[in-house]
Amino acid sequence: MQYVLDEEFATSIFLMLKLRKPLLLEGPPGVGKTEVALALSHLLDTKLIRLQCYEGLDINSAVYEWNYQKQLLGIKLQEESGLSVEQKEKHIFGSEYLLRRPLLESITQELGSPVLLIDELDRSDEEFEAFLLELLSAFQISIPEIGTIKAKHKPFVILTSNRTRELSDALKRRCLYHWIDYPDLEKEMQIVRKRLPGIENKLLEQVVRTVHQFRFRKLAKTPGVSETIDWAESLMALGYREINQAALEKTLGSILKTNEDITLIRAEGPDAFLA
Repeated sequence: MQYVLDEEFATSIFLMLKLRKPLLLEGPPGVGKTEVALALSHLLDTKLIRLQCYEGLDINSAVYEWNYQKQLLGIKLQEESGLSVEQKEKHIFGSEYLLRRPLLESITQELGSPVLLIDELDRSDEEFEAFLLELLSAFQISIPEIGTIKAKHKPFVILTSNRTRELSDALKRRCLYHWIDYPDLEKEMQIVRKRLPGIENKLLEQVVRTVHQFRFRKLAKTPGVSETIDWAESLMALGYREINQAALEKTLGSILKTNEDITLIRAEGPDAFLA
């Protein structure tokens, strides 16, 4: 798996695979929570199904909806069929008229268990979070017109949260849990080197040490590991083999994502970070 993780995190991944329990990952943005699901799907050579959560996410977008146009066509074709009303209803509410969204798709896979990533769950509403409980505990989804659909192959479920709101105890009880924090200096250098194997040692150390200094500042958007990688890649693309004042000034937009943060770092001056 192309992912740098410690023994505790590796144990959480192992238990998720062994026990088939969902794994809830929390931590600040940009520390690699989403990347875990991508790496795991590659490791298992299985399909990745992703549900990106947002405020207002509903069942139609996350689970299923009916293909109304196809249903109307089906009703039209049945007008002279002689079928009873009950028979017509049963037909137009068949599986061929069902549009499968990520959650339903994840439990109806024919060829093995996919990895289901429910990303940034904290952005969704509490009502949607409550709806997930049936899926996370019994790996099934209830559709009023059809009944209960049970998983053919239980998906490997990873949920992520940036903790913009607290998730319910009911959801947490159904999951294994792991907190991913900003990595220490050595681990972050390992991560960057794995993503950018051609980076020179001096540039690598300067980039990671500088990012760690940034994280001690009161920034509006603290840079995550993904920004560290972006910054290192930007410096390499510009031909820099080490960070100097010019390099820092030109590439701040690769690591800092608000004008206020850039202004704050520039006001401190490069000597505060390049010593």
